[in-house]
Amino acid sequence: MPHPSGRPSPTSWRIALPHTAAAVPVARALVRTALNELESPAADTDTAELLTAELVANAVEHTTGDSPIELVVELLETGCQVEVHDPDPAPPANLTTPDDPEEPDPWQEHGRGLLLIRTLSASCGHRPTESGKAVWFTLPAVPRQRPASE
Repeated sequence: MPHPSGRPSPTSWRIALPHTAAAVPVARALVRTALNELESPAADTDTAELLTAELVANAVEHTTGDSPIELVVELLETGCQVEVHDPDPAPPANLTTPDDPEEPDPWQEHGRGLLLIRTLSASCGHRPTESGKAVWFTLPAVPRQRPASE
């Protein structure tokens, strides 16, 4: 159905993922596939994959239960928005404003995911849902690279 402005409406995917670490590579592949389906400018797929992996890994690590995690990818004229829905209603710590002004310890294995999301996305946030919360980020569209001439 066309958008009221006469432009095409955004395309979106909604996929349930298992509440396990196996969801991370699946989510990365799904985001890459979604962004590569566009013929017009899309968001940077490498950044989208990285940030999606961080959101899914956080949902798996910081929530309990067997409820699936849901990945929602929305392709917009201005880029894309990716959401990860999980069953825990508690907001993610330090997503939009860090509580700790110190940089993460470079020797620690954890603690940089939300920093990456804040730094590399155009915007990010969270919102409550009926079954928990959605954590999201947006990326702007970038022009497609033309293959190098030989």
